[in-house]
Amino acid sequence: MKLVKNSAGRMVPTQINGEKQIPFMGVGKYVPKGKTTGTPIRSCSEFPADGNKLVKSVKEALIKSGVKDGMTISTHHHLRNGDVVTNMLFDIIHEMGIKNIRWFPSASFPIHSHLIPYLEDGTISRIEGSMNGPLGRFTSEGKMKGIGVLRSHGGRYQAIQDGEVHIDIAVIAAPTADSFGNATGDRGPSACGLLGFALADSEYADKVIIVTDNLVPFPCYPWQIQGNNVDYVVQIDSLGDTTKIVSGTTEVTKSPDRLLIAEYVAKFMEESEIMHDGFSFQAGAGGTNLAFALFLKERMKAKGIKARFIRGGSTKYLVQMLEEGLTDYILDGQTFDLEGVRSMRENANHVNTSPFTSYNYHGKGNFASILDAVVLGATEVDVKFNANVVTHSDGYLLHGIGGWQNCLFSKCTILAIPSFRDRIPVIVDQVTTLVGPGELIDVIVTERGIAINPLRKDLLRKIKNSSLPIRKIEDIYNEVNEICGGTPQKPKFDKSKVVAVVKWVDGTVLDSIFKIKV
Repeated sequence: MKLVKNSAGRMVPTQINGEKQIPFMGVGKYVPKGKTTGTPIRSCSEFPADGNKLVKSVKEALIKSGVKDGMTISTHHHLRNGDVVTNMLFDIIHEMGIKNIRWFPSASFPIHSHLIPYLEDGTISRIEGSMNGPLGRFTSEGKMKGIGVLRSHGGRYQAIQDGEVHIDIAVIAAPTADSFGNATGDRGPSACGLLGFALADSEYADKVIIVTDNLVPFPCYPWQIQGNNVDYVVQIDSLGDTTKIVSGTTEVTKSPDRLLIAEYVAKFMEESEIMHDGFSFQAGAGGTNLAFALFLKERMKAKGIKARFIRGGSTKYLVQMLEEGLTDYILDGQTFDLEGVRSMRENANHVNTSPFTSYNYHGKGNFASILDAVVLGATEVDVKFNANVVTHSDGYLLHGIGGWQNCLFSKCTILAIPSFRDRIPVIVDQVTTLVGPGELIDVIVTERGIAINPLRKDLLRKIKNSSLPIRKIEDIYNEVNEICGGTPQKPKFDKSKVVAVVKWVDGTVLDSIFKIKV
């Protein structure tokens, strides 16, 4: 495999799974040409005149869709660790003797370790999507036949839209649907909120199968997936374990260090004047981010400030802000708890969005760059402000990118992170895997101080007289190394074996993930 050095100084392959690749050129340097892809023209004469697309089983839908070796089959992740549809799908594909499938999920979860035997026997050749937990370990140890591809949520939409990935069959688990194929996720026994990460699949795949455990009479409304894009509908008993559909981290942290980080972030946003009437922000569902939202809420109430919109992942804490009049809108990308699901169903100003409107870099703008601030996490940050979210310091691939890369384009990107975890530094000399270029990361907030990117002279001026512990990132790095007993040993890789790559938001190759030497 030929590797070349990209503009970030990382060695990346020029071909992945037999397809030519463009190495990362720099932020904003690659400008695509051509037209977005499309699907074959269809005729209503091919479908039942009464609109009933119901078939008896997933197997029948796959056969009618022409399933065969070498296809690309997509699924979505809104059911999270409660998803049984994906596992059932590949059980059927395996029983049919189908081989060499490219699985194209919007994300995977530990429940999908069920698929490891199918990766071993060639039913699935590779994963192009997040490889979380056991699937990440399997990939890092070089056991996957093909090379994995990690994309952001927006990058996934971009890849489909641009024709980089052609989906043969999309299988969309829908908590509520009608027999025509209209579907929604905000109601039903397996309600998960919205189905935005399956929107591109429904629009661009050759064949689209809706699988539901709550079939309702036409019309299913509101619909998040339009039946006009759907070929077949299947009713099954259950989409999964509803107790595991919500995110695993929906409670505020109790750690004193993490609470301090959250308070520092809220105070920084106030003193830097990011928090102002009509501002916008995004924060995820981790314990620290939830605490930040509560600290910010109190500061907003004290100053009589109202946000124009908050970007979700929605949680009960963001819903409280909407229902207490502290924001005009929640623009939701995915719903992290049941209060978020309820709010989407009941509040007109809790709006479901998709990666196209939120994150797609190959569009005429997106929501991410409109945000005044975004608060994110990271597994590692280095002294040049580069950040990593997909591997840990041991080199194992254990997380997906999600919307993290896309959010870096906000007006102020803040990483709220502990300075070390389990006596392993999080602030390092060089990140194991490059996922976010340092020029896009503005502020690092730790329990040991706040580091502002020297490129952000405006932020440095605004907090010049602040009581906040503003420090150079090198000073935090040195202090943490001393506390942890020096720089830990770097993981050992087999540099002749690329097991996965990280794509940048524009489809270029940002970094390689190499096989772990075990």
